[in-house]
Amino acid sequence: MLERPGRGPDALNMGKRKSKTFQIVEYLAFYAAVAIARSLPAVALRVISALLGRLLYIAIPRRRDIALQNIKIAFGDTMSEKEMERLARQSCKAFFMTAVEMIRSPFRLEGGRVVRDGRYKTEHLEHLFQKAKMIHDGAGGCIFVTPHLGNWELLPYVSALIGIPLAIVMRPLDNPYLERAILSSRVGSGHLMIPKMNAMFSLQRMLRKGKSVAMLPDQSTSKGLRVEFFGKSATVTPIPALLAISNGRPVVVVAACRTKDPYFFEGFLSEPIWPDPQGDEHSEIKRITREINLKMEEVIRRFPEQYLWMHNRWKESDKKPIFGKARAA
Repeated sequence: MLERPGRGPDALNMGKRKSKTFQIVEYLAFYAAVAIARSLPAVALRVISALLGRLLYIAIPRRRDIALQNIKIAFGDTMSEKEMERLARQSCKAFFMTAVEMIRSPFRLEGGRVVRDGRYKTEHLEHLFQKAKMIHDGAGGCIFVTPHLGNWELLPYVSALIGIPLAIVMRPLDNPYLERAILSSRVGSGHLMIPKMNAMFSLQRMLRKGKSVAMLPDQSTSKGLRVEFFGKSATVTPIPALLAISNGRPVVVVAACRTKDPYFFEGFLSEPIWPDPQGDEHSEIKRITREINLKMEEVIRRFPEQYLWMHNRWKESDKKPIFGKARAA
């Protein structure tokens, strides 16, 4: 949901402008990967993802070191060095598994509705999201947030299956060929895609129209609010809280995580976090953001091997926070 494995997390984003030739080669490689992914069973793809994850762990020491540093912050008091190294390797595997599952495209649009190909089992997710639909219908739209955990790209499709209209924030790719290809696939979910840059106005408008919005707020931002995440102060976007307060809508934390069954996903749905209409706006923004972080922590602790630990979550920023030098909540 929101950011794709090809660009969203800065884990594999080199930040350099690519030549047209490189963009075309990258586009062709993507379609080759799609063809391979669709021709192999899920068990084989898990093995391939494990091999690619191990290669990533070995070949890109900077990302490995970031993952180990982040895991130590979150679990250093409960895990040995070997356990943290194993968790970092599993996280690298999960990164590739998410990419593989995305390009495998187990869902498609037929007759204006999303249908499954019969391989992936989402009954548990659908049952859980029926409750999410009740929250959506009762509130007239809400703010769904998910961490980079499990398969965040699966959630919009499940939302479409049960009838929750979404406006999804996305960060455009730096390869226009891939952008068009992946966007056409994502539009198949039936949801509205909104570019991340200056998205606030569009998100406000979608909520007023009765749609829900979907965001991935668990990565560091150059300018945000300082709130604790796994016990350490991190810069967090206040956008979900601002949307909740300005529109009187709840925030709901969701996630779709893998199980031992390669075709089965387990869902997570928090209780709605409602803004207090009588509360001080500044205090409410911090409270809601803190609660979002706590709910994301809860599900990450259940499936730590599926979290994107390679992102530099706790990096320091020299930019002034939106609300000044606020203490960590």
